[in-house]
Amino acid sequence: MTPATVSMSPQSSATESAVQDPARPPAGAARDRLEWNKLRKRLRRQVGQAIQDYRLIESGDRILVALSGGKDSWTMLDLLRDLRAAAPVPFELVAVNLDQKQPGFPEHVIPDYCRAHGIPFQVIEQDTYSVVKRVIPENKTLCGLCSRLRRGALYRFARENGFTRIALGHHQDDIVATFFLNLFHGGKLKAMPPKLLSDDGANVVIRPLAYCRERDIAEYAQGRGFPIIPCNLCGSQDHLQRKQVRKMMDDWEKQHPARLEQIFSALTNVAPSQLADPRLFDFAALGARETGTHNGLMPEQNSRIGGNP
Repeated sequence: MTPATVSMSPQSSATESAVQDPARPPAGAARDRLEWNKLRKRLRRQVGQAIQDYRLIESGDRILVALSGGKDSWTMLDLLRDLRAAAPVPFELVAVNLDQKQPGFPEHVIPDYCRAHGIPFQVIEQDTYSVVKRVIPENKTLCGLCSRLRRGALYRFARENGFTRIALGHHQDDIVATFFLNLFHGGKLKAMPPKLLSDDGANVVIRPLAYCRERDIAEYAQGRGFPIIPCNLCGSQDHLQRKQVRKMMDDWEKQHPARLEQIFSALTNVAPSQLADPRLFDFAALGARETGTHNGLMPEQNSRIGGNP
């Protein structure tokens, strides 16, 4: 693989400019401005609540904000900058884009926008595109290998440059879709957690948009006028399993509004004793004759939730 090279903004090593770029509503009637303000407040509240619930950000954190140029990452960066201005603790935000050398990628868009708005940024140049196209057979899904290579590049860069958090732009719809993908195709009850420690223990990944719906993010990104860069590497693969799951979710949404919120709520309210995984709950101990206060949870689960041993 071609070694990564890095370019950066002149101010990327300094703290972000104190002059914030306030979220401006799109032009329109008073009713439109009212709806815009409601949308912005809702997204801010949801991001703030996720940060609080999962302790996503702490004082002194240096956060790598993964900026692909899509609506989700632009919105995440914008909301984090907005919240940072009023945060009770100091933390640093640096937008980092991975230029994967896709043909036709507009490499000037992200640097131009960041410079114009005083956003510290860095660009990693690594030709993962050629690797993916060489390794994956024609008409096969590219997303798996692409995401692994992209994640590896960001993890390595964060570790080598002293970042304490990596912020990714996955939202509530992504989390629910991943749950169904693992359920249908992997035989696992598994999704995307709002906070994750990497396998090697070197990186903490956070998802500040975990409580946000994609439709709200899309509306916000359009209203803010972000320069959206589409993914042309895998976005045209209509047979992707994720797209099939998303179609199912969209159909549900039309017939049963708020169903996806209920499913996400279920992911935050798990009852191990009502499932069937003996690694999470000690079913073998149920009905045992010995006395004691054993609650059925396996030792590591008791440690995690503070239950009785």
